[in-house]
Parts: sequence; C-alpha cells; structure tokens
Amino acid sequence: MNAPAPIRAHARRRLSQLTMAVCVALGSLALASLPNTARAAAPQLKTQAPGWYRLMVGTVEVTALSDGTVELPVDKLLHTSAARIAKGLKQNFQKAPLETSVNAFLINTGDRLVLVDAGAGALFGPTLGKLASQIRAAGYQPEQVDDILITHMHPDHVGGLSADEQRVFPNATVRADKQDADFWLSEAKLNAAPAEMKGFFLGAIASLTPYVKADRFKPFEKDGEVVPGIRSLATHGHTAGHTAYVVESQGQRLVLIGDLIHVASVQLPSPEVTINFDSDQPKAASARARTFAKLAKEGSLVAVSHFSFPGLGHLRQDGKGWVWVPVDYSSQVR
Repeated sequence: MNAPAPIRAHARRRLSQLTMAVCVALGSLALASLPNTARAAAPQLKTQAPGWYRLMVGTVEVTALSDGTVELPVDKLLHTSAARIAKGLKQNFQKAPLETSVNAFLINTGDRLVLVDAGAGALFGPTLGKLASQIRAAGYQPEQVDDILITHMHPDHVGGLSADEQRVFPNATVRADKQDADFWLSEAKLNAAPAEMKGFFLGAIASLTPYVKADRFKPFEKDGEVVPGIRSLATHGHTAGHTAYVVESQGQRLVLIGDLIHVASVQLPSPEVTINFDSDQPKAASARARTFAKLAKEGSLVAVSHFSFPGLGHLRQDGKGWVWVPVDYSSQVR
C-alpha cells in the first residue's frame, strides 16, 4: 500500500538532508586526508604593482610615477648631529640607509602632456630606471610626451631622458633653468670639478646632449609660464638653477618642489638641516623656509621628488617645523 502524499514528501526531504550531510562529511574527510603542502603550495611572488597614482587638479590630470627606490646613507649625508638623525629615523620606524623614493610626475593639461623630471635611467643602479615602463603602465607612451620640465640636473632627475645616446621621449622638448644648464652642461666646470662630482656632470651631459643636438632643449631665464598652464618658480640653492613648477586650474594649485627636501623624518621637524647634495647650503635652507611658508599658507597640494611614493600631500606648520599630510588614497580619479 502506498503511503499518503504528505508522508512521501517528508521522506524525500529527509533523504535529501541526509544525502547532503553525508556529502559534507565525506568532503571534509577528503580535505583532511590531503597533504598539508597542498594548502600552501603557491610560491611567494615578492613583486610590487606598477608604481603610478592619479588625481585631478581642477581639470588637469596629474599622474605620480615611481622610478623606483634607492638606499641612501642619510646618516652620512645630512648636516646635523648623529643623535638628531637617529631620533628622527627611530620615531618614524626607519633606519639608515634609508630606502628613498624617486618620483616623477606626468601632467595632462588637456592640450599637452608634460613630464616633470625624468628619473635616473641607468645612472643610479638597478633599483631605479623604471620611469618609461611606469608611463606605459599608466596608459601613456613616451612618444606622447610633449614637454619635459626639469627641476634640476642631478642624475636621478635627468638620467631617464636618454638611453644609448638616443632620446627616450623623441617628440618632447626639454626645458630647465638656464643657470642649471650653464653649470651642469659646462665642460669647463666638469674639468674643474672634484673627482667625486664628475659623474654628476657626465650624467647631465650624456642625458641632455641628444636633445641639444635635435634642437629640443629650451632653457628659460626667469619665472613665468614655461608651457601653457604651468609656470616656473625659482627655488635656487639645492643647485644653481633648482626650480619648482606650479600648476593651477579652477582655483586649485599643485606645486612640484623637486629636491627642496629629502628626508621627511629629519628635515620636517628641523627644516634648517641641509644635505650634502645641496650646492649652496644656506641658500637651499632659505629657499625651503620661504617656499614651505607660502605653500602652507596657501594650502597648496605639493609634489615632492623623494618623499615616499606617490609624494603628494600638504604641509602644515608645527612650531618651527612642518608636518606632512599625505593625500588620502582614492580608487577614483577626482
């Protein structure tokens, strides 16, 4: 005799539940019997994502680019006491040598694609020289760059301009302060330089010469608009013609300050501290004090060459020193 329909339906549901329970139990037993290595077999990759970060300044698109990082013996380079350096590094969970970012910035004004500084190329060792690949990762090509603005001609800012005596940016015009060009591209000054500095001259000459030969190097002599929408701001001291660049759009301002500062953990609380790379120590400190006061008062967005990537943030005064407030990360371009 057949059971009533409600009883048959209940029996089917119960059988389904029991079947599911058995399957779960068998699956658990099967997983437990697998060798432990099967659950941790993936090798560690130990690679980083491409180094670029993008935001808007008004209608201008700004892309921060990482040329890589390099270890600097800041305990031997900064002009202050060992105790002050050690304290600053320790408070920021850092140590010497300090792994230091080398940043460049790609600015799309809508009419022109402008690169500020060009990274180190092959002049500073294997951990740098990533700029061209980062530009491609960010969606652009080196051939699309119209202008390159150089803050100064140290090798980690110009080395990426050329490779094998050829222009990496074949359609770009390079612009820099004439005082910097007259100093670093001078063979007379190269010959007179101490041995430890000759490499700086040789790097600048090798990097700029292909552009000079192609009539694509245009130095400027005073502050003003160097390309439409971007003006230069003399901040001499770190080098003879060290220059910052100012981008303004729709009431917003970005100031790219190059090497006005190197080691945030030491030089922000003690802005009078200079570094061996400063060619004129008092003038470099004075340029930093003057420019930082203006940037903090205006609330300008600031781009720094050697702060941790992406090197974008704001400065806030704190007594006789400064506090760096990095930009908030955003997954949106705005």
